[in-house]
Amino acid sequence: MEFIKPGININFVGNRKWAFLVSGALILATILLLIRHGGPNYGVDFTGGVLIQVRLDQTRSPGEIKDALKPINLQDSIIQQFGDKSAAEYLIRVRKTNLELTGLSDQVKNALVSRFGKGTEIRRVEMVGPKVGKDLRQKALFAIFYAILFIAIYISGRFELKWVMSIIMALSLAFVVYLTSSFGVSVTWLIIIALIVTLCLCWFLNLKYALGAIFALIHDVTITVGAFALTDREISLAIIAAFLTIVGYSLNDTIIVFDRIRENARRFRRRPFPEVMNESINETLSRTILTSGTTLVVVAALFVLGGGVIHDFAFAMLVGVVVGTYSSIFVASPVLLLWERKTAGNADQAKKGRKNGMRINSA
Repeated sequence: MEFIKPGININFVGNRKWAFLVSGALILATILLLIRHGGPNYGVDFTGGVLIQVRLDQTRSPGEIKDALKPINLQDSIIQQFGDKSAAEYLIRVRKTNLELTGLSDQVKNALVSRFGKGTEIRRVEMVGPKVGKDLRQKALFAIFYAILFIAIYISGRFELKWVMSIIMALSLAFVVYLTSSFGVSVTWLIIIALIVTLCLCWFLNLKYALGAIFALIHDVTITVGAFALTDREISLAIIAAFLTIVGYSLNDTIIVFDRIRENARRFRRRPFPEVMNESINETLSRTILTSGTTLVVVAALFVLGGGVIHDFAFAMLVGVVVGTYSSIFVASPVLLLWERKTAGNADQAKKGRKNGMRINSA
């Protein structure tokens, strides 16, 4: 089934500069938002504390709920509406980790009933210790990093048959991670350093397909985190699962485009590489739109009808599918073009050097 007729020729490569500007602006906005908020808005899963889900008789403002919790010294809690606005359900997030969980739900219910009257219902109470939350946060960050790393290794072997170079890159990264962690560097900075080293290794080891894929994956996860920072949503274990799903989905789309580029580059060796790349993207455009479109329909249904429990997960998937489809065309593929121009420039310089040498010898 083809959604777009064969022979279409949209100039994706020619518009790559505008795409780079858009991506750069979104990534810069994400960085500024994270600086403004003091980093990602981690949930109780990662920070530790108590999570209480309550249902009230009618919609109340966060300020009213905080005032109602003053008698039990929980007025500093973070209040967030949960699910549909008409449901009047709220999440009360308490950052304190020294609370006694026994009887806490009764205290909260009594405080809310005394202020708002009957009709208050405690739906659930969860507690995570600070050490458990820290361990979960570290494991979640490492899960994203190792997913991207193993993807780079797979793509290098799959498209370029450079399994030895991939193993060298993996061993080099393991050494860098071990060396950096021995200095007591935080997990966040450790992963940032490791990703930078990964990109540098891909560049120097001539792993061009892996370089494009890693750029696209970092781009997708960063912009999705920015969407969460913009909408003030919390990052929990379920959202980490969404990030890993986005990485896998974006990779699948990127591999389809890369496979067609590699196939056409072998068939049309004498044609300019930008032309081959543009034709390859257009040939896979119908499949890309159909795959992304059907996925978006399902995720949108989850977002609208799935309820508050998976609302944030569905939101992450919505952003990730859109950004992942965009990055396969406008981020991963143009990185290949930059690489080809770099290697072509080096080849031209080598030819000029050989010609100059021949002239000198003949003289």
